[in-house]
Amino acid sequence: MPFTLGQRWISDTESELGLGTVVAVDARTVTLLFPSTGENRLYARSDSPVTRVMFNPGDTITSHDGWQMQVEEVKEENGLLTYIGTRLDTEESGVALREVFLDSKLVFSKPQDRLFAGQIDRMDRFALRYRARKYSSEQFRMPYSGLRGQRTSLIPHQLNIAHDVGRRHAPRVLLADEVGLGKTIEAGMILHQQLLSGAAERVLIIVPETLQHQWLVEMLRRFNLRFALFDDERYAEAQHDAYNPFDTEQLVICSLDFARRSKQRLEHLCEAEWDLLVVDEAHHLVWSEDAPSREYQAIEQLAEHVPGVLLLTATPEQLGMESHFARLRLLDPNRFHDFAQFV
Repeated sequence: MPFTLGQRWISDTESELGLGTVVAVDARTVTLLFPSTGENRLYARSDSPVTRVMFNPGDTITSHDGWQMQVEEVKEENGLLTYIGTRLDTEESGVALREVFLDSKLVFSKPQDRLFAGQIDRMDRFALRYRARKYSSEQFRMPYSGLRGQRTSLIPHQLNIAHDVGRRHAPRVLLADEVGLGKTIEAGMILHQQLLSGAAERVLIIVPETLQHQWLVEMLRRFNLRFALFDDERYAEAQHDAYNPFDTEQLVICSLDFARRSKQRLEHLCEAEWDLLVVDEAHHLVWSEDAPSREYQAIEQLAEHVPGVLLLTATPEQLGMESHFARLRLLDPNRFHDFAQFV
């Protein structure tokens, strides 16, 4: 590779250094100075990861003084280039600019710029990237994609439920099971699959106040999902950053009491455009046709605005028919609108 003092080159591996200038050459090595950072690099002449910078007629170049010129002609003498053209600021024609006086802050960041400058990556690096993308694509197409990353031992029925619900668009599901059979894990697996597949981006989890930190830890430890815990203090702080404090986070956990205690707060929750709502201990939402509780009304209002809803609750036998109907009514009010007809 022919090097001459004063030539301009750019590093293939450290393009952020800008244009380098050849300042020393011997039989085996070449030294480049990168004026924009003040750093030197020593390369082997035979296999140096640098590309010669050469502009063509029609290109616009910038001098180290800051003025620009449109190149009309390129001359080479003793391995050094001189660009001749018209200055864009004064419109003076026939201006000559030697390559040593080019602006050193030039960086080829766009793919087409790197292509036209001849800054081409090695084939083995392309092949490695291609194989990585290919294997990643194959992994996401596997039937149980999104269900294998959690740190937990699964019961077979959990995997089947999570696989079935996690593939749905905007699932509205009641997870009713005995205490201790892993409804939290099932919900986490569904969340994990929905987030990885892109079916959901914004998730709100509403739980009893005593379970907030348990959910926060479980989501992080088992699924590597970093939720933000919202309480009165966090809500007040976030009001300084956005009109709707809940727009500052994608994944949020809050208590049921926190959600229903303030009318404005509930309105902000409804306006936050969640993709998925998870309600734990939903059997504590008291409902009757004549007098639904404030907690039930708050969740009902949220469920009307959120496409996907997961309700975690005890079994229907434990709840009673009226309570079970109330849960189904949250999921599909058009279908479950008359308790007398339901029973």
